[in-house]
Amino acid sequence: MSRQDAITAADAGQDVITVANEFAYVEVTKVHTRNGERLAIRAPRRGFEILLDAVLLEALAWSRTTDLAGLLQTPNGPDT
Repeated sequence: MSRQDAITAADAGQDVITVANEFAYVEVTKVHTRNGERLAIRAPRRGFEILLDAVLLEALAWSRTTDLAGLLQTPNGPDT
């Protein structure tokens, strides 16, 4: 399943969880790919999406908030 397929799956009526505040808005959906289940996390305002498998999600669960703070050095998305 391509990233576009995952976006289409989220838009096609699957259960979408939204998490938002005054700084960010994300949508989270579980998608099925040829390689198993993934969690699709979309930032529709900025046009970014990532698909995470169980191993990556577990690694994220091991992380501390301070480990993730470095991601905010580029709050408008990855440098291109």
